[in-house]
Amino acid sequence: MKLDGNNHSVFLLHYHLVLVVKYRRKVFDDSISDYAKDMFIRISKKYNITLKEWNHDIDHIHIMFKAEPNTEISKFINAYKSASSRLIKKDFPQVKQKLWKQQFWSRSFCLITTGEVSIDVIKEYIENQDKR
Repeated sequence: MKLDGNNHSVFLLHYHLVLVVKYRRKVFDDSISDYAKDMFIRISKKYNITLKEWNHDIDHIHIMFKAEPNTEISKFINAYKSASSRLIKKDFPQVKQKLWKQQFWSRSFCLITTGEVSIDVIKEYIENQDKR
């Protein structure tokens, strides 16, 4: 396992983010997904975030990304949702037919930390520190 680092720390921070379209409207296709993905990559650079994996279904997207300890993840998610909502509706007018209000995304989101090992392995490692 290769760790990332900076002047003061080493880290490996991966996240799984799920964003759902408002009212679970079925608006995603490959072109909208590619557009949203490109926007994610552009905005993420300002927040020290790196896209690792991306996929979509017709009403939501799954994103795996890597971040740094100083990354303000909630600010990034809000910035991404705001910009992508506005621009997707502008550049894909067919979306407005299914979403009649301002929001493109649901207010909520799912954010899960991921890791190279399971929680049970980490707990066992910590429990056995005094036995080494």
